[in-house]
Amino acid sequence: MLVIPAVDLRGGNVVRLSQGQAEAQTVYAQDPVSVAEKFKRQGARRLHVVDLDGAFTGKQTCLQLIGQLAQLGMDVEVGGGIRNLESLRLLFDQEVRWAILGTAVARDPEFVRRAAQSFPGRIIVGLDLKNGELAIGGWQKTVPTDLPKLLAELAAWGVAQIIYTEVSRDGMLSGPCFQGLEEMGRICPLPLIASGGVSSVEDLRRLASMEQAGLPIVGAIVGKALYDGKLALPEAIAACEE
Repeated sequence: MLVIPAVDLRGGNVVRLSQGQAEAQTVYAQDPVSVAEKFKRQGARRLHVVDLDGAFTGKQTCLQLIGQLAQLGMDVEVGGGIRNLESLRLLFDQEVRWAILGTAVARDPEFVRRAAQSFPGRIIVGLDLKNGELAIGGWQKTVPTDLPKLLAELAAWGVAQIIYTEVSRDGMLSGPCFQGLEEMGRICPLPLIASGGVSSVEDLRRLASMEQAGLPIVGAIVGKALYDGKLALPEAIAACEE
């Protein structure tokens, strides 16, 4: 199971939000490239990047910076503000490995289908759940969903992976929603990436054991725990390779 450090961008800075609330922001660094370079030196093979300004406004705002991150030698996945095929082309022109679609799943599923078919193996869908509903638009709104039906459709369209986030856990260092991950893993026909709440080596070991038990969990995104010094990336990676 891969450990995937997160770099959330807002105003050119590296920030973290709590439970996706725009006003609950902590700025951790003003040089995202240096942060990503450090993660690479510590053993990261993949990087999770979110354009928060794009997520809130629906417009990509930092393509040049994303391009710099994508050229560091890690596989980079990017989400936030992707609303059309041209946005995807611009990202992939920057050597981004995967694009993450979230809000579009609820607002424009036909775009998700076309994206997955136009860029085979390069579209990840982020399913962010809040009280059992899909959180969209930078997690500012929620809409009801039929998860088994949606997952079957995404698999049929050719989506590569699913990132599952329990919004209430994100940035709270309270541990992942293991029950939700287990339930999602039982019905998910695609590789699954856990996101939200990872705060310790024990959390990662438990996720790795779930993978070993047959659930399709292939990675875990880690953010705030790294920035707050509660978890060291080399230690996290080692725990998932035991």
